[in-house]
Amino acid sequence: MNFNQDHEDILKNINVGKEILYLTRDEVIGLGINENDILDLTKDALVAHGKKEYEMPAKIGVHPFEEVFFHAMPAYVPSKYALGMKWIECYPNNPAKFNLPQTTGLLILNDVSTGCPIAIMDSTWLTAMRTPAVTSLAAVSLHQDAETFGMFGCGVQGTEHIKFIVHTLKKIKKIYVYDVNEKTIDNLIKNVQPKIDVEIVKGKNPEEVAKSCEVLSSATIILRETLSIVKDEWISKGQTILPCDLNTFWDPAITKRADKYIVDSIEEHKLFDGMGYFPDGLPNIKCETGEIIAGIKEGRKSKDELIVCSNIGMSVCDVVVGREIFDRAISNNIGKKLPL
Repeated sequence: MNFNQDHEDILKNINVGKEILYLTRDEVIGLGINENDILDLTKDALVAHGKKEYEMPAKIGVHPFEEVFFHAMPAYVPSKYALGMKWIECYPNNPAKFNLPQTTGLLILNDVSTGCPIAIMDSTWLTAMRTPAVTSLAAVSLHQDAETFGMFGCGVQGTEHIKFIVHTLKKIKKIYVYDVNEKTIDNLIKNVQPKIDVEIVKGKNPEEVAKSCEVLSSATIILRETLSIVKDEWISKGQTILPCDLNTFWDPAITKRADKYIVDSIEEHKLFDGMGYFPDGLPNIKCETGEIIAGIKEGRKSKDELIVCSNIGMSVCDVVVGREIFDRAISNNIGKKLPL
């Protein structure tokens, strides 16, 4: 096997097979990987996925309670020497019941040449970064001239979506945000508005946001039963919808009548369909997000097309970003080396 010399040199700084690097969330954040870095890394991962230059089985998981899930997410991206697995959970009631995040997890990385584990790190920040990066890359690939963007859900994911979208939708003039918790909306605007030049508008209700924006995204809650918060009659031809929460937030009639239904992973969406997350049936899938970004498949053909692009998160993105985190940490002597 021929591996990039830079990656081999980095591995000389850890005793492979005898120790691993442990990185806390603060150490991961402190490495200074910025939004543009994440966009570049995520694009590389999506292009590799679009070109079928990866290995990634569909997520497997366990469900201790009806409303929660744990997912094991392995992947290998040869071009980035990225090999590992994310173990992540989603407990929607954590913030209210325990004052804990809805999502937490760990990422394990392995050395490609020997298979030995080389790192364990927090994956909460990583997940919060790569998810809006995928949305933002899909948005510019499908609707690059958009001047308005709407975000449903103003928690961690919603906040990061607003910070990321301004990097890709260069013509954007207004961003509408909405959440069932008004305080969460206010916190997002307070924290993010000083950091971006685009006006953030506090949406009065879901209907106003849905009718006001060319591009829409949602990062709310993932449930088997569809909530249909956004109604079909609110959505018009020419809009682009980018859900991160499967089939939960949107009226299923929207995806059924869309001119194109695109997904990040066909295999994973079919898996979720089999688990009951699409009670009205999985819409006909046109292609995958990575194929659009890699230029293999055509995105928007006309301004009148209604496009839905569902991105539920892929481990190819996790391991590529994780490998960059590891490389920077080792190069800068960050983290703690633990014996195996």
